[in-house]
Amino acid sequence: MHFISHTFCLAMLTRISRAVYLTILASLSAYSWGQNPSQENKSVASNPIKLIVPFTPGTGIDIIARSVSQPLSQALGQPVIVENRVGASGNIGTELVVRSKPDGNTLLVTVSTLVMNRALYSNLTFDAVKDLTPITLAAKGELVLAVPEKSLQTTLKDFIQSAQKNPGKMSYGSPGIGTPHHLSMELFKNETQTKLLHVPYRGTAPAFTDLLGNQIDAMFIPIHVAQEHIKSGKLRGLALGATKRNVRTPEIPTFKELGFEQMNVEMWYGFMAPNGLSNNDLNRLGNALRKILIDPSLKTGFESQGLDPVISSSEEFKNIIAMDASRWAKLIQQQGIKPE
Repeated sequence: MHFISHTFCLAMLTRISRAVYLTILASLSAYSWGQNPSQENKSVASNPIKLIVPFTPGTGIDIIARSVSQPLSQALGQPVIVENRVGASGNIGTELVVRSKPDGNTLLVTVSTLVMNRALYSNLTFDAVKDLTPITLAAKGELVLAVPEKSLQTTLKDFIQSAQKNPGKMSYGSPGIGTPHHLSMELFKNETQTKLLHVPYRGTAPAFTDLLGNQIDAMFIPIHVAQEHIKSGKLRGLALGATKRNVRTPEIPTFKELGFEQMNVEMWYGFMAPNGLSNNDLNRLGNALRKILIDPSLKTGFESQGLDPVISSSEEFKNIIAMDASRWAKLIQQQGIKPE
């Protein structure tokens, strides 16, 4: 170990400022002990964190991933990369994360379809509930039951009565079998004892176009997609599948207000990691993400996309996943729903 004498220190102080001297002293001390702070975390900082998005760019989870990537990089001192690994209703990207090393460098940005897929696809080689570690919720999105402006049903009661009087004749659209839009209506059918004809489309856009054109009778739609058309009168919102009314469409009641306690069909979004993540990494990532997600500037961007930022502990998120997995699996089995 190098020895720095008191006499040398005093001499130095006569020539340079105390601040500069202390910097030199700290550097010499680190060198003397063979410790280089810049090297200590070099291997960690050089490894990029990959945020795997199992759906296409522009979707809700993609927006969430890209919104947090830069502040997360700054918070952790690591590069953060967003990768879209699409296909098989999100299962391809999900499996990639499940099979990744649990070192905190590969995270899944996911949505509630995760647990729906678990019940829909019997041939999956992984269990999304058991093989992933929840980190934190990121946001919630709301679905509204909407009908075209020319619809004769002006209230939820009208819609239910018409469906009950004309079983199987009224239609509803969805972006595809097994989507939240589809399963929300299946839950509605179950709760109201109605029969409706399902018209599955390949994506939200064509289904939404036909709803606006009065080609289908109803559809569950994300509130941020529907709100402009509801305001203009082209659509009518009958009920919101959420715990409370939306501030952007306060005139639309919730299903709960109208007597349907089980019709909370909020979509949740969150961050997960491969099973086996250390508690240290879980806390490091969770604390950083939660701090970012409560930032007011992020909230503004989320809300413009109809997303309400929320945070949770790992355990709270785990409980939500387990509850939803059970609920949707039961419905899928009851209704005999099979993937395309």
